[in-house]
Amino acid sequence: MKTIKFIDLFAGLGGIRIGFENAFKELGVETECVMTSEIKPHAVKALENNFKHSLFVGDIFKIKNEDVPDFDFLLGGFPCQPFSASGKRLGFIDTRGTLFFEIERIIKAKQPKGFILENVEGIVKHDLEHKKDSIGRTLKTILYVLQNELGYNVSWGVFDSLDFGLPQSRKRVFIVGLKDDMVDLTGFEKSFSVFKDVMENNLPTLKTQFVKKLLNHFDINELIGKSIKDKRGGENNIHSWDIGLKGEITKEQKVLLNKLFKARRQKKWAEEIGIEWMDGMPLTLVQIKTFYQADNLKELLDDLVQKGYLKFEHPKGIVEEITLDGIKRFRDYNISKPKGYNIVTGKLSFEINKVLDPNNIAPTLVATDVSRIAVPDNGGLRRLTIREGLRLFGYPETYIIPTSENDAFDLLGNTVAIPVVEAVASRLAAKCVDESYLTESLTPVCSL
Repeated sequence: MKTIKFIDLFAGLGGIRIGFENAFKELGVETECVMTSEIKPHAVKALENNFKHSLFVGDIFKIKNEDVPDFDFLLGGFPCQPFSASGKRLGFIDTRGTLFFEIERIIKAKQPKGFILENVEGIVKHDLEHKKDSIGRTLKTILYVLQNELGYNVSWGVFDSLDFGLPQSRKRVFIVGLKDDMVDLTGFEKSFSVFKDVMENNLPTLKTQFVKKLLNHFDINELIGKSIKDKRGGENNIHSWDIGLKGEITKEQKVLLNKLFKARRQKKWAEEIGIEWMDGMPLTLVQIKTFYQADNLKELLDDLVQKGYLKFEHPKGIVEEITLDGIKRFRDYNISKPKGYNIVTGKLSFEINKVLDPNNIAPTLVATDVSRIAVPDNGGLRRLTIREGLRLFGYPETYIIPTSENDAFDLLGNTVAIPVVEAVASRLAAKCVDESYLTESLTPVCSL
C-alpha cells in the first residue's frame, strides 16, 4: 500500500493535518507528513508536543524549493493578503511577496497530486473591484493562478462548523485542487450539537468582585445567554448600570439610562444639533425632556455623570484636514455646539462579556474575546476551559496545548474546525482510492 505523503504549511495547531489524516484513515490509507512549517512560538510548542515530524521548518520564505521533500498533497491555512495591482496577468494579478506566493512556487516546483487550502470567510470579497462583484480580486487571483497557471481542477466553498456537528458557528473558505479530477464540495450531510455536548462540569467558579456584582443583581439562570456590554442594547444585554459596577443607582435612573441609550442613536438629533449623524450623540437637557419627564431630571443626570455612567460633553463634528496623503476626515469636539449628556461606552473591557447557554451554541471564538466568555457551572460562573475550546473545534481528547491559557486561546482563536476539514478531505480522498479494492488487504491508491 502506497503511503500518502503531504506537507503542512502555516500549520497552526495542526488542525488541517488531523482532518486530512482522519479522512484517509477512514479508507484504510496510511499518511505521512514529510514537512511542517510554522513560525509562531506557541504553535510550534503545540505541534512538537502532539505530532512526530520528519522535517520541521520555520519561515517558509527561507525554504528553497530543492529543500522541500517530494509529496502528494499540500495543506495550507495561509493568511489573507492583498495582491499587487501592477501585475500583468488579468491586469492586476501579482502574488509576489505574499504568503500565497510561497504556496504557488512550491506547487509549481513539486507538481503534487493536489492541495487543500483554507482561509477566512472574508477572503471571498476581499479587495472588491466593483461592489456588484460576488468575489474580490484576492480570491480571483488565487483561483486564476491555481487553475490557469498551475493547471489544477479547483473547487471551493464556504463552510460553517455549525453544520458539521460543532456547537460553534465558524465560517471558513476551503479551496481544493486535483491534477486529474474535480472534487465535488456540495451536498454534505449536516449534523448539529449544543455547548453542553462539549462542556466540562463541576469546576471551580470565579469569585471576583465583577462576578459578585452580577450574582447580586441577577440569578444565575437570568444570566444564561446574556451579553454584558455598554455598547449594545436589547433584552439579552446587561449594562454596567444594571449591576451597579460604578456605583449603585436608583430604578428611576436605570430607566432614564436605558431610554437615553436608545434615543441618542436617532438620526433626527444630528439635524437638530447641526452635525453629521454619529451612532450615539450627547443630548441636551431640553432634548432629553422630550422622552423622559422628571422634576429632578438634571439632578438624576448630574449624579450619573458623577458616578461615571454619563459624560457631559460637546457633540463631535466632522473635521477635514489636508495631509501629504490627501484629505483626512475625523471627528472632534465642536465647542460651538451646546454640551449634552452621553452614555460612557469607550473601550470598556468587562471581565465577562458573554455568558454561554449550555443548550445553545457558543459564539465564534475570537482570540481577543475568548478569555471573557463565561460558563455557568456549580451555581456560579467560570471561564471557558482549554479543553472545552479544543472540543469546540473537534480536536481529540489526547491533544494538549502546553502553553499558558492566554496563549492557548490565542492559538484556538485562529485554528480550524477539524470535522469540516475531514469532510472536505474525504471528498478528495475518495477520488484517490479505487473503491473496488477497499476490501483488499493492500489498498491501491491513485497513482501519484
